[in-house]
Amino acid sequence: MKGNNNVLERNNALFNKYEALLKMIQQGEDSQFIYSFSCLHPYEKSEFFFLVDEEERLYMYHFLTPEEMAQVLSNAESLKHDISIVFKEMPSDLTREAILKMSDDDATYVLNLLNNDQRSEIFTSLPEQKTNELKNLMSYHHETAGSIMTTEYISISPTMTAGDALKHIKTRSGKVQTIYVVYVVNNDNELIGVLSLRNIINSDPAQRISDVMNSDVIKIESFIDQEEIAHVMRKYDFLAIPVVDNYNHLVGMITVDDIIDVIDKEANEDYLKMAALDHVSDAEGTVINRATKRLPWLILLTFLGMITATILSSFEDTLAKVSLLAAFIPIISGMSGNTGTQSLAVSVRGISTGEMKKKNKFKHALKESTSGLITGSVCGFILFLVIVIIYSQPLLGLIVAISLTIAMTVGTTIGSLIPFFMTKIGIDPAVASGPFITTINDIVSMLVYFSLATTFISSLT
Repeated sequence: MKGNNNVLERNNALFNKYEALLKMIQQGEDSQFIYSFSCLHPYEKSEFFFLVDEEERLYMYHFLTPEEMAQVLSNAESLKHDISIVFKEMPSDLTREAILKMSDDDATYVLNLLNNDQRSEIFTSLPEQKTNELKNLMSYHHETAGSIMTTEYISISPTMTAGDALKHIKTRSGKVQTIYVVYVVNNDNELIGVLSLRNIINSDPAQRISDVMNSDVIKIESFIDQEEIAHVMRKYDFLAIPVVDNYNHLVGMITVDDIIDVIDKEANEDYLKMAALDHVSDAEGTVINRATKRLPWLILLTFLGMITATILSSFEDTLAKVSLLAAFIPIISGMSGNTGTQSLAVSVRGISTGEMKKKNKFKHALKESTSGLITGSVCGFILFLVIVIIYSQPLLGLIVAISLTIAMTVGTTIGSLIPFFMTKIGIDPAVASGPFITTINDIVSMLVYFSLATTFISSLT
């Protein structure tokens, strides 16, 4: 509780700070605003900038430095704001200087959000070398290592001494994202080693880099999917990882801050897919756009739901003779869907984190099925007792209990296996969404329930 109070206090203090800044803008206290804004953390600068209206932003453009504007734009991704509007408002000279101050990976992300005309206008204003660097990064496929890497890293020669390397790092420190990891390349720019700044500092100044570097470099190719990179960096606890091309030439570096954004984004996408939704934000997109993205799955689920309706209608006579059967349909279908979704979540998570690659898939499915059998048996027994006590119908209770046990067992089995099937045929396993599993389990559970009821209909009546 104490931690929550600290967070609330922090949020309240930040809100008061933003309120004071807004008053400074409204009252024209220019020098006070410039000083107070400069004291904010880069994330806070971006958050405040996107909280205010266009009128306040137009005021701010007169006083923000290119460095501050670069900080605002660099944090726009984590704040999930539409920055294309900002580029329509911002003076062209500030746009140019801000892009130049941004790291290559952040600038690439921002430029990819703009339309072609906006990008062309910015490229025209930038130096040719910078334009070529950014265009090269933008040429990589979306969500691959190349698309999120930065070319601002430190590389040194193996023939350098530790003393020379330190001098080189000091010279380059203001132009790169991090100095804590240094890569060693040969004359052909092939990656042959890596070492940390600590290694260099602790080495004798006259010692050659080739003697202290680690030749066993863990690296990734530029075409590797960003989700796979996140697994590697989490596994090895890296602050940064080098990116190479097909010929082992060092082309860039990915830092941990970019991977945190990737993990957050991938988690959000998987969460939405589990609900049979595409990646769509509440803060963006028209009503028609949202409806269009949701319709394909809903139409498919509608047709699958018709199968359940057909099953129910085929057992119309059974329902007519024992109407009490209808009372337990929601329980059986609901519990089957719940256990199936839980099993689905475990399997999808295991696939997305890479854990399932090391495990026997059959063994995993067997464990999930056994879990479904145990939980189904317990829940079925409880339901049996309730029906016997309230309705005094032990046979009905037994039918419901057996149906629930089978439905929950089958539900967990389907939920655990479908993601592996999806992966096998090259479809994102998260697409095997909760609603899809629930609908399939509805079909199975109703078929089992009414088949049992029909078999013992004479005894029930």
